[in-house]
Amino acid sequence: MSVAEPRRIVLFRHAKADWPQVSDHERPLADRGRKEAAEAGRRLADTGIPFDLALCSTAVRTRETWKLAVQEFPQRPKTIYEERIYEASPGELIAVLNETPDDAQNILVIGHNPGIQGLADILAGTAEGDARDRMSRRGFPAAAFAILSFSGSWKSVEPGVGTLLDYWAPTE
Repeated sequence: MSVAEPRRIVLFRHAKADWPQVSDHERPLADRGRKEAAEAGRRLADTGIPFDLALCSTAVRTRETWKLAVQEFPQRPKTIYEERIYEASPGELIAVLNETPDDAQNILVIGHNPGIQGLADILAGTAEGDARDRMSRRGFPAAAFAILSFSGSWKSVEPGVGTLLDYWAPTE
């Protein structure tokens, strides 16, 4: 696979979580979140992007979001549960992306706010259509995702390198 071909990163926030008396890391999805996770999975499948890799936070709500979303995909990508994604800053997420093997062309990162939204804002040097306006207006609610593209190796991911191709959020 050539590093000259555009790569895609999907930044996917976990779906709506419940608030039971457990640690934050152990919070499960709410009923609404289970529905939104499946809907986001259908929307991601509809993009036609052939994902090679999913990097998912180890938190219960992100693992549940991914489990429901990926059921909608025609083919399940390799999944790595990465504890560094939980509560990660945009800079920490870039460090994780920089370690991605170059044979992965298109990846998903399933994580949390404010890191996921911050990373989308930081990476998007340019945007197509009204994607940036929609993302700015809506913020990054539960189950939202942003699709970005860039050229180069994963080691070259840095602020401003990407183009925001699309943005989706439930009820948009």
